[in-house]
Amino acid sequence: MRKVIIDGNSLTPERVAEVALNRTRVEIAPEVHERLAAGRAYIGRLLAQHAVVYGITTGFGKFSEVEIGSAESLELQRNLVLSHCCGLGDPLSAGCTRAVMLLRANVLAKGFSGVRPVVLETLVQLLNQDVLPVIPAKGSVGASGDLAPLAHLTAVLIGEGEAVYEGGRMPGARALAAAGVMPVTLEAKEGLALINGTQVMTAQGVLALRLAELTAKAADIAGAMSLEALRGTDAPYRPLTHRVRPHPGQQAAARNMLALLAGSEVLPSHGSVASDHKVQDSYSLRCIPQVHGAAKDALAFARQVLEVEINSATDNPLIFADEDQVISGGNFHGQPVAQALDLAAIGLTYLAGISERRMECMLDPATSDHLPPFLTLKGGLNSGLMIAQVAAAALVSENKVLAHPACVDSIPTSANKEDYVSMGAHAARKAMEVAENACRVVAIELLCAAQALEFRRG
Repeated sequence: MRKVIIDGNSLTPERVAEVALNRTRVEIAPEVHERLAAGRAYIGRLLAQHAVVYGITTGFGKFSEVEIGSAESLELQRNLVLSHCCGLGDPLSAGCTRAVMLLRANVLAKGFSGVRPVVLETLVQLLNQDVLPVIPAKGSVGASGDLAPLAHLTAVLIGEGEAVYEGGRMPGARALAAAGVMPVTLEAKEGLALINGTQVMTAQGVLALRLAELTAKAADIAGAMSLEALRGTDAPYRPLTHRVRPHPGQQAAARNMLALLAGSEVLPSHGSVASDHKVQDSYSLRCIPQVHGAAKDALAFARQVLEVEINSATDNPLIFADEDQVISGGNFHGQPVAQALDLAAIGLTYLAGISERRMECMLDPATSDHLPPFLTLKGGLNSGLMIAQVAAAALVSENKVLAHPACVDSIPTSANKEDYVSMGAHAARKAMEVAENACRVVAIELLCAAQALEFRRG
């Protein structure tokens, strides 16, 4: 049986997708338990010394100046979780919820959060038994991480909240009992360690990236088919042009177009470049390497950021037991993820936009090079693919609105203690919507190109 082993350092987007979409079993690497035990022992020493440490012996946010006695430390953590269960909107999908749980477990496995091994073990047990917390999709501003959504996850861990188990939505306590899982009683620091981080935006981002990368591959295929259907030339994809402007994505797209068009039944009929019946094609064909390539570069940047983020410690404060330090920092801030996903959404938006332009070229008799209008032989009686293009246009227009960056927005929270936030969760939700729309637009282009090629073949 396949399994994904988490150690805090080696998770990949592909493994996240395996767990999220295929329910691949998760196991904790053996060395993690020693790491967690050391961190927890350090927390114990801090408590014994009556040290003032944020989130351990103080309140949270604006209340960080309020000291909390050790006798109230368990109540402090429980209150934190329940008070932060303020999410709104529809729940995350099952796949996305699994991804969130996996990423949160991987962060805890790094050993900088100060949780006991039982906390991580119980979270992984819930994931493997598919006890899925009901996590509302809205309510996070992306700093301090995804507080409200992760609080809903943590609530189930302690026997509160709601969960979906074996197809039914039920109270968290009932779901735990049905699955044979004991709820966790949170100790000092553990509630904060579970809700403070970027795992919701990152989980959504990883799944959006997966769809985006598949869409980018399909867009090259659609572009090659459309070029054949429109009797274009492959001259703009040949190496000389791209050698003198060596953007990685552009070069990759050009190579892929040539590979896809190799052995074409249509292109050889045009003969040499000099004898092509058209001197040059429209931008939507000629500039495929430049436009598709820029989108590929945007997605490559998003992948790079997400690969770092899924293996990063993003809660606060961080426990550095070996250095005898507890540091309150800002690793929970979602700006890197928000920026990457905004850029991915922008790339997908113009990828879908150029795809829609190619399908319009095939449907419009003024640009289709003698294809029947709207790709139907009985125009008037039949509308052909007229409204398919209209649907694509609607999605392209929607994406243009969604492509406005979320990461440039901020609104102060927590009485200005948290005065600049990332809106990373919003960026992630938008990126997924844009990816879904772009995928559908490219699918419509494939439909149009396939129909057009049928006419070309007679």
